Amino acid sequence: MWNFISPVSLIRYLVVWRVNSPLVQLPRYLPAELSRVLGALIAQRLPTQPAHAWRPALAAWSQADTPTYQVSWPIESALLAYPSKRAYGPGEVMLWELKLLGDSAEHGLFLELILPAMEEAAATTDPRWHRPYSLWGRFDISAVYAARGARWEPVVSEGRVNLEYRPSPSQWADGLTFSPNPERRFRSLIWITPVDLGQLPDAPHPHRRRVPSSHAPTFHGILDALMERMALFLPGKRAAQPTGAPRGWALLSPAEQTALWLVLEQTRPSLFQQHALEPPPRDWPGRWIGTQSFEAIPTPLLPYLQLASILHIGKQTHFGCGTFRLE
Repeated sequence: MWNFISPVSLIRYLVVWRVNSPLVQLPRYLPAELSRVLGALIAQRLPTQPAHAWRPALAAWSQADTPTYQVSWPIESALLAYPSKRAYGPGEVMLWELKLLGDSAEHGLFLELILPAMEEAAATTDPRWHRPYSLWGRFDISAVYAARGARWEPVVSEGRVNLEYRPSPSQWADGLTFSPNPERRFRSLIWITPVDLGQLPDAPHPHRRRVPSSHAPTFHGILDALMERMALFLPGKRAAQPTGAPRGWALLSPAEQTALWLVLEQTRPSLFQQHALEPPPRDWPGRWIGTQSFEAIPTPLLPYLQLASILHIGKQTHFGCGTFRLE
């Protein structure tokens, strides 16, 4: 498993903003607004040539009346808003997480592009963003932390950046064993953000509230989506996989691949599943959100599911889609 995890380049930042206005009303889906506003502020600070890569996303946002999720930043990133309320008063804090992955997992990128955009967004009076009760121009950057395993280490404290601290793209895994505890049984997979693992040929209408069991994500689909995500970390062409198999499978040894495929085949007929999945709220990305319950989640799959929850899987991962927790 560690040979599979070791190529993953990832820096996780926990961002803490403190509201300094009598009332702030968050948008319906915060990551979309984070992407739009911070992306625009980043692009306008760049010279003409580097800014060119950001223009498709900015143009799509400016031409749409509602959020569009077909474009994203030209750096590999995920914006995850922690579940919270929508209305905030003075002194209250809101948290969200920024993940930089693959070739974009560089702390310099955060310091040079993203943090200055946050600082500008905190104080902006630009009428594009600074509207009544909007977040922009009405918060302070209270703190920013970088993950080292399960711990968070300070990057920004009390408004000051620690320029001597340089998180590495491998420290996210420090102390994480990815070794399942055979004494603990997991039976539920709870999608905390919407997930879309691909269109099904007989997909129901997106506004239909009842999701057929045949449309719920499967372990096989989740593992395939993880392997597609792992292609970000391939340093070049690897050995060819069976027709249709995502390239990330090449990071596993033949023995590991065989063991996983056997577990996946055994789960298909034997695990009873119930679910409480439904389409996400209006103007959100993704396809389904909610809970899936099983007789048991096979222990050999747990390390891979844990990794999938960290990396996000499926479509629209830039907007935080495709992460879950196990219970």
